[in-house]
Amino acid sequence: MKKRPVLLSICSITSLLVMTSTVSAQDLENGRRAFRSCASCHSVDSERSGFGPYLKGVVGRPAGSLAGYRYSEAMKAAGAGGLVWDEAALAEFLSSPKKKVPGTKMSFGGLWTTSEIDDLIGYLRANP
Repeated sequence: MKKRPVLLSICSITSLLVMTSTVSAQDLENGRRAFRSCASCHSVDSERSGFGPYLKGVVGRPAGSLAGYRYSEAMKAAGAGGLVWDEAALAEFLSSPKKKVPGTKMSFGGLWTTSEIDDLIGYLRANP
């Protein structure tokens, strides 16, 4: 008699995991699409900077810390002051770069929706 509730629980958990992985795949695809607006200046799949610094492995990296890239004084100061690109800091920056780091040379105005920002951060996290 007790086997049936256990089996039902296992089936429910399995269904939830399958749905979560499907959503995650969709979120990464949305993040990849959102990254298109960044790709003219940044790369995520190589360690070569363009007009902007490369973003491969950016999650967890101190701001303004890539050797050889010419950051604005504001970005270097933000990194020296302890700014690390965790998910919260990236979300703030992606919504308004000039508000998060006044004086940044990044000319991007920011993303509009929280879901787009979350998906983009998920995509960056997937490219360590």
